[in-house]
Amino acid sequence: MRRIGIEEEFLLVSPDGTLRAVAAPALQHAAAHAADETLDDPPGGKLEKEFTQEQVETSTRPRSTIADLLAEVRSGRSRADSSAQHVGARAVAIGTAPIGGDPTVIVNQRAKAIRDEFGEIAREQLTCGCHIHVEVADDEEGVRIIDHLRRWTPLLLALSANSPYWHGEDTAYASYRSLVWGRWPTAGPTAPFGDAAAYHGLVDVLVGSGTILDPGMVYFDARLSPRYPTVEVRVPDVCLDSADAVLQAVLVRALADTALDISLAGGPPLGPEPRTEALRVAAWRAARSGLTGDLLDPLTFRPLPAAEAIQTLLDHVGPALEASGDQEWAAEQVRHVLQRGNGAMQQRQWRLEGADDHELVQRAVERTHA
Repeated sequence: MRRIGIEEEFLLVSPDGTLRAVAAPALQHAAAHAADETLDDPPGGKLEKEFTQEQVETSTRPRSTIADLLAEVRSGRSRADSSAQHVGARAVAIGTAPIGGDPTVIVNQRAKAIRDEFGEIAREQLTCGCHIHVEVADDEEGVRIIDHLRRWTPLLLALSANSPYWHGEDTAYASYRSLVWGRWPTAGPTAPFGDAAAYHGLVDVLVGSGTILDPGMVYFDARLSPRYPTVEVRVPDVCLDSADAVLQAVLVRALADTALDISLAGGPPLGPEPRTEALRVAAWRAARSGLTGDLLDPLTFRPLPAAEAIQTLLDHVGPALEASGDQEWAAEQVRHVLQRGNGAMQQRQWRLEGADDHELVQRAVERTHA
């Protein structure tokens, strides 16, 4: 089976829920601990830096099965939390901080250059996402997958939405992270590329414009990874629950397999490619209401109850899920998310139960490491 991997970003918080700028000592602890291990590439991956001192990131190793990937995600979360606790903090999987705080950009030449060039956009950039990597044979295969993913990524966002609060206020959005992230000049959906030459040509134009520093700042919803032989899907919020992160990966792999099956069959059966403007509206709708209202049907772009829209996705990738043996698990996990709620719904439910900012973060910490 095509292998998949997951990158997760976490906030570092104190026991009372406030942000802690302790990424540097946490990473030092993780590096020292890794030096004592016999594995160069441990389960859950090594702890890595992010853009601010209030964040860390983990990356799983490429895995084929749900069980192996879930074990990797849980190991990575445990590794992040262990190093965070060593410096008096906890690692929590929420897309934005319920308690306001000013982020501290890491001491790094590239990060400083980004901060200086992008000003307030960079200074406010304290959000946590989940990036899915799906293995590809080459860039041509990758671009076929990227083009196919376009209409489906808003549904991935709706399932993962986990960032309703910003600086102590309810934003009225399920994924406010996606709107904050969307301020970067290259973020968001793209028009169809058609082939790898067109993709790389556009990247050359963007870098050559002087607007972005390098290809690593190409923040498309789905892109060819600059580091690995993968397509990287950058749409989801970091998920409160480990299994929800794995669901994202399983659905992305199924979409990738479906894209190539359609390509081999000789053409798209889904009708004309949607305009990028329509995709932006679909993504906004997913960010606004998540799973609590209507989403846009990825085939007609008409309003559809969220559960029905998600079912459209499951129906579309059903043969691919069946071929990989993932269909029963994916269907059950989707039912679980729809019944229990995504991270935004869980956070708001805790509020209704009386949780203040500090207790909300504490509950999120517990759920992150359940």
